[in-house]
Amino acid sequence: MAAPQLTLAVLRAGQHLRGLVPGQAATVVAVDPIETGLVEVFYRDEVGHSGSRLVSDADVAGLVEVSDEDAAPAFDADPDDFKLAAEALRIKYAALYDPMAAVNSSDVDPLPHQIRAVYEEMLPRIPLRFLLADDPGAGKTIMAGLYIKELVLRSDCERAVIVAPGGLVEQWREELATKFDLRFEVFNRQMVDDAQGRNVFAEHDYLIVRMDQVSRSEELMEQLGDVTWEVAVVDEAHRMSAHYSSWAGEVTETKRFQLGRLLSETAHNYLLMTATPHAGKEEDFQLFMSLLDRDRFEGKFREGVHRTDTTGLMRRMIKEDLLTFEGKPLFPERRAYTITYELSPAERDLYEQVTDYVRTEMGRAERISQAGDRKRGNNVGFALTVLQRRLASSPEAILRSLERRQARLEARLREVRRAADDTYLVSPFETSLPELSAEDFEDADEETTWEERAAFEARVDEVVDLATAAQTIDELWAEIVILEDLIATARRVRLLDDDKKWAELRTILDEQLLARGGVPRKIIIFTEHRDTLEYLRARITTQLGRADAVVTIHGGTRREDRKAACEQFSHDPNAVVLLATDAAGEGLNLHRAHLMVDYDLPWNPNRIEQRFGRIHRIGQREVCHLWNLVASGTREGDVFTRLLSKIDQMSVAYNGNLFNVLGDSNAFQERSLRDLLIEAIRYGDQPQVKTKLDRIIDAGVSTGLSEMMHERALHPEMFNSLDLEAVRSRIELARERRLQPGYIAAFLLPAFERLGGRIRRREAGRWEITRVPDRLVEAARRANRWAPVADAYERVTFHLDRTRPDGLAPATLIAPGHPLLNAVIEATIADLGDTLASGTVLVDRRDTQAGTPMLLYTVEQRIHNVTEHADTVSHHFDYPLLAPDGTVTVSPVPPYLDYDRPLPAEREAVERIAADQWVRQRHDKTVRVRAYRDGLQPRLDEVQARLGAETERTRAQVSQRLLAEINHWEAEYTRLDALERSGTFGRVKAETARARAGQLEERLAHRLRELDQATRLVAVPPLLRGTALVVPSNSLTPEGAGTYGRDTELVERRAVEAVLAAERALGRVPEEMPRNNPGYDIRSTGRDGFIRYVEVKGRIAGAETFTATTNEVTFAQTQGMRHRLALVEVSSDEPDNDRLRYVSDAFAHLDPSVTTRSYNEDWGDYWNRGVPPR
Repeated sequence: MAAPQLTLAVLRAGQHLRGLVPGQAATVVAVDPIETGLVEVFYRDEVGHSGSRLVSDADVAGLVEVSDEDAAPAFDADPDDFKLAAEALRIKYAALYDPMAAVNSSDVDPLPHQIRAVYEEMLPRIPLRFLLADDPGAGKTIMAGLYIKELVLRSDCERAVIVAPGGLVEQWREELATKFDLRFEVFNRQMVDDAQGRNVFAEHDYLIVRMDQVSRSEELMEQLGDVTWEVAVVDEAHRMSAHYSSWAGEVTETKRFQLGRLLSETAHNYLLMTATPHAGKEEDFQLFMSLLDRDRFEGKFREGVHRTDTTGLMRRMIKEDLLTFEGKPLFPERRAYTITYELSPAERDLYEQVTDYVRTEMGRAERISQAGDRKRGNNVGFALTVLQRRLASSPEAILRSLERRQARLEARLREVRRAADDTYLVSPFETSLPELSAEDFEDADEETTWEERAAFEARVDEVVDLATAAQTIDELWAEIVILEDLIATARRVRLLDDDKKWAELRTILDEQLLARGGVPRKIIIFTEHRDTLEYLRARITTQLGRADAVVTIHGGTRREDRKAACEQFSHDPNAVVLLATDAAGEGLNLHRAHLMVDYDLPWNPNRIEQRFGRIHRIGQREVCHLWNLVASGTREGDVFTRLLSKIDQMSVAYNGNLFNVLGDSNAFQERSLRDLLIEAIRYGDQPQVKTKLDRIIDAGVSTGLSEMMHERALHPEMFNSLDLEAVRSRIELARERRLQPGYIAAFLLPAFERLGGRIRRREAGRWEITRVPDRLVEAARRANRWAPVADAYERVTFHLDRTRPDGLAPATLIAPGHPLLNAVIEATIADLGDTLASGTVLVDRRDTQAGTPMLLYTVEQRIHNVTEHADTVSHHFDYPLLAPDGTVTVSPVPPYLDYDRPLPAEREAVERIAADQWVRQRHDKTVRVRAYRDGLQPRLDEVQARLGAETERTRAQVSQRLLAEINHWEAEYTRLDALERSGTFGRVKAETARARAGQLEERLAHRLRELDQATRLVAVPPLLRGTALVVPSNSLTPEGAGTYGRDTELVERRAVEAVLAAERALGRVPEEMPRNNPGYDIRSTGRDGFIRYVEVKGRIAGAETFTATTNEVTFAQTQGMRHRLALVEVSSDEPDNDRLRYVSDAFAHLDPSVTTRSYNEDWGDYWNRGVPPR
């Protein structure tokens, strides 16, 4: 009978209508009359998406009401297609199922403190505002990579930017690509040209930018302010500094700080990283922290008034607190030695002559600056400083520098004489020099790429060779004559070949390398100058007797050559010495060595720690040794000796945090170490100056140590301890939900072949892809042109440990996030997504199958907050099973992989069950209610509790800080108003103070409203993504007995009891899983916390086969050595006669596939492979 014609008047909530949504029925939620002949219909489609549309009298004719039976799924989809579509959906949102998807799909082996930072500190905070401030070498790049990868896998990061010093951008790009398969581009000027007037940052979704390149460009800053990012990460964030310039609260912001502020306003999640967050001044530290939360750090810090802490905003762990999973210190001990040596008489003569020349010329340079030519004075001062540093470096370095300077000045003298008869020098030649300062010299390695560093070194040489204080031709000629005398002295030193500094290094090499047998030891030697590096290369090569023993890295070494040099030094047993300038001090991991020499001490103490950090880092297993070479009796040598001995006396030798504090520009009574060294060079022969410098150094070290202690006292919450047991437990529990490698392989292999790809097995766990369909290549290109898919792959693998096996070609790791896997997922969903709504029929052939048919649903659940962005604070899938009696069992694990497709002989029985009235009814409402109650409500309560506690703390801190500032400015208004009434007017007007208080009151009210919104959570209506009818195999046979032996339930019970007893006898704690737990039957925990997963198969003695489901096989392949197949031969007599064997890697020989039906395996083969429990 035809359905009655619908009219607007009969539309009502609860109806199922076809025609509202293309291709599917929709349920009417509400009907809102607009006017006569027009209503707005609110509906929910079959999946669960909500929507609305206007319906007129004319439209209603196209609507058809359908019964519950007609609206129910048809269950006519192919079971294999259904499973592929369901797995595609699950793996697309891998991070919703696998709690540590980024760990399991990346080429990293994270440590406890890294796991805790990412999964306990950062990911739960939505949106993130966080400072990661662990010590150098703790692996902050790994933590940032894991965080970004997790967000990408959760589809929560479509745009990300990383800001780093110029010298680190390529390292960032390389690490993200090789370790996390994240394809970022390094920003360059060509991108601006290619954008052709469009916003360059809007054109690129994943960017790495150099901090100074952007912050120093008004055009780029303006464009950056017009785009938004899901994630912004800043490395070496302490460079984004600002400070208060007056008591009135005015802030002097560096361009870097302005960049940090801009990113805080345009990035949804904002992560700052630095090992030196607190340089000693609390007010500057709180200004820095205002980049994360302006309200919590408003106004200049006033001790006794402000008590704001950093809880929830930062994590800081020092090296001494970092542990391995075994509870051992992560970093080995490190020891430092100051080696002082006396100059030879000839060296002493050269030192005094060159130092006198430098001191005299510095005085003249100072007078030039005072006369108004600041650039020229700075350049001369810079050139002389570099000469003095080269003098301390080696006789070769100072000789070469003096020779080049003399030659260039002579050439200049000839040019000037030809150009003019005037006895005064013409200025254009001088002004053509680039302007350089000592600060430029210190910053060069940190802010520049290798190309820029090479160009910078060329500019340094040009200034050192040409910058002169000479004002006339006669003065220039006189300086050239002095240089001739210095060169003659330097040549005598070289001819005598009595280099005392080299002699000390030779002794170290003899004792540490040549005099020891066994495994070759490796040593890194740092120098500041290329001439010294080449001089030492020749010396050491001669001493060791072979050229391949020495590897070099300097500022002009190209990045790819630097990488090759590091590889050679790390892996070639013949390469035992690395000679390096500070080009190797940033961003390189050289822990293959544990010995280091500072042949030249840097003038910034930070550099000492940066150098030592190249070997004293994660992966180092040996005690690290550092030798600092210092010439006694020299002006700068006396400064270094005093500094290092003072640190040693205070028993904090080579504490990296102290060196970072002492590297501050005002660490020594508002002066830097460089300032002290220059003063020592100029005036250090005066006893009163030397005494004063000693006093300043002693006070600087004491103050630096006090500031470190004060930082700890002021911010105890900043220094986190590590709950190792909690981290271990989190990892163990997450392991059973991992998808890599088994489930990824089981999906990709059949899905890829279904799409026309060709893949074949090669070595164990490795495959060759000979053809990738054009459709997938094009889809990957559209998704991200910087992460292309190849036409073929020599080798791919799903196992991280099989990517680079010895003697075999490297293999590409196929894991969540890989563009090929992404393309296969999207193509599968596009082709087969409709099968999830159509539904399918699956057969349960397990021994523990249910007694009645069940309906299996895939339900997607979300929780949002009510902020402007409507952040998703929880997102997951549940898998409810509905029984005919109304019982609903909600599982977070998909059971469909435990089921088979029906056999042809079972078709008639399946159709009979599928026609049952209960199956043909719609049960959406029942399923939604139970999915909410059992799956979503517990998560809602958990998230609400966590957010509530954190928000309450933030509310208290914001209120306290802003109210203190409001009170301060109101008091200032009262004071200033009284002064103005008496005729006294200051820099700040009373009305300005009152306006400031008013602004702060508005900010407080606005922030408190935002915090209220962040804690109000909304459960999004659940989406029914798929449905399947699950039929127990016993109901498909006339006798209802199955093929798995008599008294199945009794046999299985005896088998499980036998395994539980065996596990307890081995000292482990076994836990039996629920009856229908997918994948395994027993979780057993050892005394060490190590978890094993046991699948139990019990058979009456004499049985020939047993059945393993696809899920049991795939779970075993995913867990590897943690999985045991327990075979229990159940005796027909007493349980004491039952026999038990464990099989490891039981199913490693089977090809993974989600579309394969259950495996019927030979009992005897597995029994013979088994061993007694152990």
